[in-house]
Amino acid sequence: MKKQIFLFIAIIFCQSAYSQNFTIESILAYPFPSELTSSSSGSKIAWALNEQGKRNIYVAEAPDFTPKKITAYDKDDGQELTSVSISPDGKWVVYVRGGDHGGSNSSMPVNAAFDPVAQKVQIMSVPFEGGKTNILAEADDPVISPSSDRVIFARGGQVMSTPINGSSAARPLFYAKGSTGSISYSPDGSKIAFVSSRGDHSFIGIFSDEKTPINWILPSFSRDSSPRWSPDGKSIAFVRTPGWGGKTDSIFARRHQPWTIWTADIISGKGNPIWKAPETLEGSLPQTQGGTNLHWAASNKIVFVSYQDGWPHLYAVDAGGGKELLLTPGKFMVEQIRLSKDRKWLVFAANTGNDPSDIDRRHIARVPVDRAEMEILTPGSGIEAYPVITGDNSTIAFLSATAQRPLLPAVRNFTGGPVKLLGEKLIPESFPQSQLVTPRHVTFKAPDGQIVYGQLFEPKNAGTAKRPAVVYVHGGPQRQMVLGWHFMDYYSIDYGLNQYLVNLGFTVLSVNYRLGIGYGYKFQRAVNAGSQGASEYQDIKAAGEWLAKQPDIDAGRIGIYGGSYGGYLVALALGKDSKLFAAGVDIHGVNNRFASSPQTTREPAPDADLYEKAVKKSSPVTYLDTWTSPTLIIHADDDRNVNFSQSVDLARRFEDKKFEFEYLAIPDDTHHWMKYSNGVKVSEVTAEFLKRKLMK
Repeated sequence: MKKQIFLFIAIIFCQSAYSQNFTIESILAYPFPSELTSSSSGSKIAWALNEQGKRNIYVAEAPDFTPKKITAYDKDDGQELTSVSISPDGKWVVYVRGGDHGGSNSSMPVNAAFDPVAQKVQIMSVPFEGGKTNILAEADDPVISPSSDRVIFARGGQVMSTPINGSSAARPLFYAKGSTGSISYSPDGSKIAFVSSRGDHSFIGIFSDEKTPINWILPSFSRDSSPRWSPDGKSIAFVRTPGWGGKTDSIFARRHQPWTIWTADIISGKGNPIWKAPETLEGSLPQTQGGTNLHWAASNKIVFVSYQDGWPHLYAVDAGGGKELLLTPGKFMVEQIRLSKDRKWLVFAANTGNDPSDIDRRHIARVPVDRAEMEILTPGSGIEAYPVITGDNSTIAFLSATAQRPLLPAVRNFTGGPVKLLGEKLIPESFPQSQLVTPRHVTFKAPDGQIVYGQLFEPKNAGTAKRPAVVYVHGGPQRQMVLGWHFMDYYSIDYGLNQYLVNLGFTVLSVNYRLGIGYGYKFQRAVNAGSQGASEYQDIKAAGEWLAKQPDIDAGRIGIYGGSYGGYLVALALGKDSKLFAAGVDIHGVNNRFASSPQTTREPAPDADLYEKAVKKSSPVTYLDTWTSPTLIIHADDDRNVNFSQSVDLARRFEDKKFEFEYLAIPDDTHHWMKYSNGVKVSEVTAEFLKRKLMK
């Protein structure tokens, strides 16, 4: 049996025994900024802002940095804005409208609003001062020329060029076999570096003009990536990793993933490896935000990220080779890294500070490219992310939040001084900022001794009666939830929902389980995780058991919800431990790992049989016989991260078993609720289900 959840059931919320002071819609009506960028000259910034589904471009400039909206999109139509950039002369803002850039097939149009006219993914330009918006091309990933007059991009694997003002149609710039990407201009704009991906190998090429043959840089049987120009435009630095192929290895084998940094002279064609990663697991190719984050900095330094000491840190090495210098020592991670326009500074977000709880926060930091003199620029209890430096090196801009206030752009002088928030008046008056709680950092242990991290949300006026509780499981899994409003839009919605559940009277425990970032290499690259045994599930069960032991929690009324990888772990929890988790919401999770097992035409792995057993152990559908807790399944059918078929398959298995469940199927939206109203609906239905099943 199954029954659909309709939105109108939200009206019964007021019957709760706990006082409800705000609605889901009021707490999710905050403006969400993203794509913060700065000009390469002067002191101008731009960003995209999502105001209840109406996404627009905002700009600001020194000295006042007053926000100004320069586009006029006025519908909740699911069309995101990405790749925001300002031309070097500061006169144009270029961006992409459409698609879903949080998953695969990012350049495919999204039609979550059911528009009868097909949507498109388009590169757009608009004057920085405001004015006519120009459609430049149906394409993605634009790059503005140093002369500010043209925009180049790849379409169909080939590079195209178009005037930035839209005065004429795009035309092919050059031809290269394979699929072309990672396009970048030389500092003087006379040449273009690119990566030509060709399946099991890739080359780096240099285009000069229509009469000069492509200059292939040290072609080999490897995969070359991340071309970075030297300041004088005479050399290239890049990352080299082995080509695909070779003898089939053990699936469970934990092997070093080698990578080297090379430099090459583009005139002579000569080059050399200048740095080789240590042949350890920690020295493997980093898999955090931005990957290697390779840059050619001032003082002839090549800077990059490595996990070699167990934490993702910034290093510098001379362009001629030698011993690397650790720029950011300590037990914390760095991410969202930007190089200043003068190439002398690196700015980034880090989960460190004076408070031990800062491991569950983000603060903006900076470090010179040639000295290990890191400085935290935004200490305290806030959340700061995605820093950029203006072209004149006078101002640092970033996104700022607290436990109560959602994300806003902010600026401060690069050398010090107070922080100025931008756009506070855009937060609706109905937003319940004063009613929100401050989560606290907690830890507990899994059965195998692994320390698990979390944020505990507790009601302000709890009373003396034992309360129901909810375990929240994030997706990714390479994510980390923080002690405040999250800097990613998907998780900011969940943070709002957690606050709403607390307002209903729940205690909520948000779990940072192994496989997530922020706690070092061994935590992120956990043994026997995922399809190899789901060792990370121990952390989820431990969270439920930790809550059950708390004196103010009713152990018989513990629920669970999560999306994506979190939905997968929710399904495992409900299948394996229904006695612990009394109800759960599985939001677009992987329920059947057999459906996503790797297929290959190579010889079978020596431990293929053992792997198949691990896949079975790791699949929620294996535990249908012990799955008894009430379940709500939610999925949108244009999901580009987790196939909609995962939920269809689970529903069919429930139907065959005669197991009653509830569901919400959303046509034409994606994994990330591109339509604001769908994000609200999902949160409302999730909260109502948990309230109905767990509240007395």
